[in-house]
Amino acid sequence: MTQIWLYSLISVIIVSLISLVGVVTLSIKLDTLKRVLFILVSFAAGSLFGGAFLHLLPHAIEEYGLKTGIFLFLISGIILFFILEKIICWRHCHIPTSDEHPHPMAFMNLIGDGVHNFIDGLVIGGSYLVSLELGLATTIAVVLHEIPQEMGDFGILIYAGMSRARALFFNFLSALTAVLGTILVLVFGPKVHHLSFFLLPFAAGGFIYIAGSDLIPELRKENVFSKSALQLLAILLGVILMILLRAHE
Repeated sequence: MTQIWLYSLISVIIVSLISLVGVVTLSIKLDTLKRVLFILVSFAAGSLFGGAFLHLLPHAIEEYGLKTGIFLFLISGIILFFILEKIICWRHCHIPTSDEHPHPMAFMNLIGDGVHNFIDGLVIGGSYLVSLELGLATTIAVVLHEIPQEMGDFGILIYAGMSRARALFFNFLSALTAVLGTILVLVFGPKVHHLSFFLLPFAAGGFIYIAGSDLIPELRKENVFSKSALQLLAILLGVILMILLRAHE
């Protein structure tokens, strides 16, 4: 159990520290930033799909069989993220903030991001409770998605009028909810009967929703063939990464 705590906390701290990566966007030209983000978003989409279909769902099915409950929890994960976007008015937007693409709801974004990061923490901790390999694969999928996401969140706060230091502080504070989620699931998870029966398909639903509802639609806005081909390659590389991790489990 000590090893699980160690790996879980190291993983979630790394995820939280990614919230500071947004500061690098200030030194990058907008056109360059857009190109970098779209490649990162493509890679993240592939890794999230791969994490859901190659790791989380297979582990749940291997442990509990093809039970209806698994797919009900999968749907519940999709619905919860839909509700999160609708009620809290927050979405995974990776388009750099500008006058043409404003994000005025800074604090609502922080609240939504905090809830999402808390769920990430639950998922990371719960995955490590199943196995170290699953925990690592889940962490990688979360990290790859969080890099472009945190760049976007930082841009939202700057655009809303915050200073660089204030934006970094609040974005990092929001990211720390992931640590809370991980600690809670590590403390209470072993006491909850069949926690993975709920948590794994629920997390898979969240991954599928983020990749399919938020990331892929943004990538579809690119009409240049060469850039679209590059995006497709990045998606496939994200999936291949998850396949390689699966092979070592």
